[in-house]
Amino acid sequence: MIKRFLLALTVLVIAILTAAAAFAQDARSIISAASKTMGVDGLNSVTMAGAGSNGALGQSPKPGGPWVRTNASDYTRTIDFTQPALRASGATYAVPIGGTTAVQGVFNQSITPMTPGGWTQQLNIWTTPWGFLKGAAANNATVKTQTIGGKRYSVVTWSPAEKAPSGKAYQVVGYINDQNLVEKVDTWVEHIMFGDMLVETTYSDYRDNNGLKFPETIVQKQGGQLTFEATLSFASANPSNLAQLMQPPAPAGRGGGPAGGPPPGPGGPGGPGAPAVANFEKLADGVYKITGGCTALAIEFSDRIVVVEAGQSDARAEAVLEQARKAIPNKPIRYVVNTHHHFDHASGLPYVAAQGITIITHEANKELFERALNAPRTLGDDALTKKGGTVKPKFEYVTGDKKVLQDATRTLELHLMKGLQHADGTLVAYLPKEKILLQADLYGAPNPNAPAPPPNAPPNMSTVQFLNNVQRLGLNVEQIVSVHAPNPDRQIPMQEVVASVRR
Repeated sequence: MIKRFLLALTVLVIAILTAAAAFAQDARSIISAASKTMGVDGLNSVTMAGAGSNGALGQSPKPGGPWVRTNASDYTRTIDFTQPALRASGATYAVPIGGTTAVQGVFNQSITPMTPGGWTQQLNIWTTPWGFLKGAAANNATVKTQTIGGKRYSVVTWSPAEKAPSGKAYQVVGYINDQNLVEKVDTWVEHIMFGDMLVETTYSDYRDNNGLKFPETIVQKQGGQLTFEATLSFASANPSNLAQLMQPPAPAGRGGGPAGGPPPGPGGPGGPGAPAVANFEKLADGVYKITGGCTALAIEFSDRIVVVEAGQSDARAEAVLEQARKAIPNKPIRYVVNTHHHFDHASGLPYVAAQGITIITHEANKELFERALNAPRTLGDDALTKKGGTVKPKFEYVTGDKKVLQDATRTLELHLMKGLQHADGTLVAYLPKEKILLQADLYGAPNPNAPAPPPNAPPNMSTVQFLNNVQRLGLNVEQIVSVHAPNPDRQIPMQEVVASVRR
């Protein structure tokens, strides 16, 4: 009996090892065939050129809607796989993970092994069709077949050597069609709002240049929305002037972007963000302004604290809540109010959720926020990820136009701003007794050291819309608190807003 059992076990082990070897061999043969077809054999570098456009992650006018796009007329990118390094320039670029608000200008993006962000930046090299195949060949790839939309693909998966902040392995998944062309590459990265955020890049309309297959059309999505697309007119293997193409520009000058590319977006690429310094100052009895970054308010009620705005990162949210407790000791923070869904105003919310504090926001944000804050989180090291799914984010919504928080000591009104170009579902926080109103992104106080605008300059449209709403609601405002504080920081009288529009 024992001999038969040992024999059966040996046969089973041999079968498993044989199947695994065949599986690995199958992956190698598929990768090899695709590499041969696409001209990856002997490919050490590639340069490409075309036109593209960007979508600014987390900056849509409508919650859950498409990111704001900036169109551009030119785009160039060169990749040296031997370093590995990437250099891109022109009027657009593949948006760094975490996003950045795209503006018109000349950008210079440089990614090297030393670039902060690790895989969140390096993926721009390894999710290209050629980089994907090189990475798969070097990293023990596996393969399976899958039919999507009636089309059969070899789905190849591999993991880079670098681990996510949580210690978990990243995954790169490529879809190779029956012509041995890479049609799509997926990977997941840690993101402060979206958790394990899918970054999907599709490649189509392949052309040939002396044996190098390159896609004419590139489309990249982050968080389910378009963040980058390009139409390539040209690509070349192993350019003879590689050193020149990879040379970073001189430090930013007139008309130039910063060498090394734009900084990561709100909260960094998904981590806790830089350490935040915060202080508080008293505006009125029981009302405190928290400074040192994006401004917040801490408001005292008889049995609780309400905080308005939590900042753009774990670190800033932690600092804001700490200062609120210092300003108003021995009372719990019951609510944190979010003014609108843009990520520079929402990326502190995961930290708030991790503390079990209820988030108040407009109902327009319900689908976006609940999807984002309840998404799987296994890659990052932010506070909500560290909870391991044991905390369910709590929300209350402003339904309609207004919500009032009130007790015997205090009244706080949350009003919906209507007809804005900036963001649907935007709230302002108004204290009627103190005649203080907090707003975000609707009025930017001018820098007194900046040149005065010409006499015939039109007023800022967001300011006009803000003032129209204040007048429509009949709010008796004396002081404005701006989440993005003026420079230098100061209290803004309402007369200043009115005067800026009348001018």
